[in-house]
Amino acid sequence: MVIDIVLLIIALVALVIASGTDIRTREVPDWFNFSLIFIGLGLRLIYSSLTFDWFYSLEGALGLIAAVVIGFIMFYAGQWGGGDSKLLMGLGALVGLRLSFDTVPMFLILIINIVLVGSLYGLVYIMFKAAAHWTDFIKQFKAYFRSDKRMKLHKYFAILSLVMLAFTILITKDFIVRLLILILVILLYFGVYAYFLVKSVEKVAMLKLVDPSELTEGDWIAKDIFVNKRKIAGPKDLGVSKEQIKRLVGYYKKGKIKKVLMKVGIPFVPSFLIAFILTLLFEAWWIVLF
Repeated sequence: MVIDIVLLIIALVALVIASGTDIRTREVPDWFNFSLIFIGLGLRLIYSSLTFDWFYSLEGALGLIAAVVIGFIMFYAGQWGGGDSKLLMGLGALVGLRLSFDTVPMFLILIINIVLVGSLYGLVYIMFKAAAHWTDFIKQFKAYFRSDKRMKLHKYFAILSLVMLAFTILITKDFIVRLLILILVILLYFGVYAYFLVKSVEKVAMLKLVDPSELTEGDWIAKDIFVNKRKIAGPKDLGVSKEQIKRLVGYYKKGKIKKVLMKVGIPFVPSFLIAFILTLLFEAWWIVLF
């Protein structure tokens, strides 16, 4: 339908603009994301009013609800920033979640593509950061590698790996299933090195000292900030709030705190754009892998 094409074009243009903004400023404004939600739901409602096809509006609402759930999970898991989650909500309203048992909904395909592309995108980004700060990265990685924390993690991961292998041997004799579980166990066991790789890159290349006035809502504070033994903000806040920024600026002007150590996140929106283009061109391309 023409309305579908219009909504997809709007989504594509929005992702191009949002990608540029994310690369330049590491954020996508709330007004931009909320505008996409209103445009998606509004155009669907207008179409439904003209054609009496109210399922079309329902699909937009369902897409928004699904995006809200996924966005909250990714945000509170610390994988996405608030802007990324809200942008997904806009995409949910635009793309919609079609009620059909004949085909896989486009929005579901888009989510899978975002996860796959985002994982590869994040890995490539981290490797480039490691290469750009190679000397400091190697020193930090070696420090993590020699730490007691590595030994503890290896111990826990080794126990978990053995449990998974034993459980697999007991419940199935299928060679393919056992092979897949073995691959998963190997990845899990060596995942500790991936964890230290990410933490090393983060420490040498993704931390920045800034004035509190430079913070924006949703930025990640890398180190707890205390004033008179009272915690004002920290890493566990899952993004600094406007109220916290206001208080930090006030304390900074009074000389009670210095610059704030902030974690510079990965600009993930370009991976949304790549995943969206893949979805439009190839849909569920990953099916050929199975």
